[in-house]
Amino acid sequence: MKIKPILIFLFFVIVSCTTKDKNYVCTPCDLTCDTLKFSKPGTCPKCGMELLHKDAIINEDDLVLNEITLKSGSGVFLIEGGQTRTDKHIKVYYHKPKSFSTDSKVLLVIPGAGRNADSYRDTWIDASEKHSVLLLSPQYLEEDYPFGDYHLGGLVKNLNLEGNIEFVENTNIAKLNEEKLTFTFNDNKVNWIFHDFDRIFDLIKAELGLLTNTYDLFGHSAGGHILHRMALFYDNSKANNMLASNASFYTLPDFEYTYPFGVRNTSLEEAALKRVFSKKLVVFLGEEDNATETRGTFLRSKTADVQGLHRLARGTYFFDTAKAKALELGLDFNWKLVVVTNVGHDQNKMGQAASELLYE
Repeated sequence: MKIKPILIFLFFVIVSCTTKDKNYVCTPCDLTCDTLKFSKPGTCPKCGMELLHKDAIINEDDLVLNEITLKSGSGVFLIEGGQTRTDKHIKVYYHKPKSFSTDSKVLLVIPGAGRNADSYRDTWIDASEKHSVLLLSPQYLEEDYPFGDYHLGGLVKNLNLEGNIEFVENTNIAKLNEEKLTFTFNDNKVNWIFHDFDRIFDLIKAELGLLTNTYDLFGHSAGGHILHRMALFYDNSKANNMLASNASFYTLPDFEYTYPFGVRNTSLEEAALKRVFSKKLVVFLGEEDNATETRGTFLRSKTADVQGLHRLARGTYFFDTAKAKALELGLDFNWKLVVVTNVGHDQNKMGQAASELLYE
């Protein structure tokens, strides 16, 4: 005798709705199951959508600017942009573990070009719960923070990228015409995106009474762009470990090349490299983020190609160039190169490997 699907659905609902703790709901889908509550995670028996913890369902239109309240579990709050961007808004997706205490560590997760901070936060939830780490992932909308403000850290103004980039059809390659690229270097550090990270940390430290004075950083793809440039240019940060993962190209600590491929004509001076090389930067690469990888946008240009023809090669070239520069100047070199085996341009797997490196 076959049981009809509707009977299975009703049985599932009855069992779920008679359970004492009904903390899971269907991903909103505008069907009748949106009103149901379930006792366990899984998929909705009616529409097949993922069941989410009720605390993760947030009406983001109701967010109040600069009103920061972090309840247990996942959520989001809204802050204004930096000192010169108060007209812009930044959503910060967070996860506060059940075992949270004022002794908990703090991790900022910087998203890739998709700016999908919620997905990046979600990748780290298991590690957050396991190691009692407070997660914070800021979302910078592309219309407010374009390539120069995001990937390049806000170190440039008046970047004429439009018209100088050609996206090759049916590939992940973007070709840059360097000869026609123009911009002005921005030496006002409060405009740099890095300045926000300390600000977010300070807001949360004050809100939750955290005892720690530092936080860790993980950035993948565009996030990797941001973090290695932060290590080069940003002084006196409260960041501790910085894992720059899977960037498409790098700013070398080399005065032969101009920004964004080198540091000539920037505010960085050779004397500052002692401080730069003393930081806890990890160049965090995927072994299979190589010539066969098609995910994520990959920049090609004359100067970028000097670094290599895929992300693994370019990350290794960046690290080796920095190490050679430290040796040339007789400086201590505190950076590390870590290559994760059997992983390509995958933020989930790179995040899992990063959590093991940081907390295990």
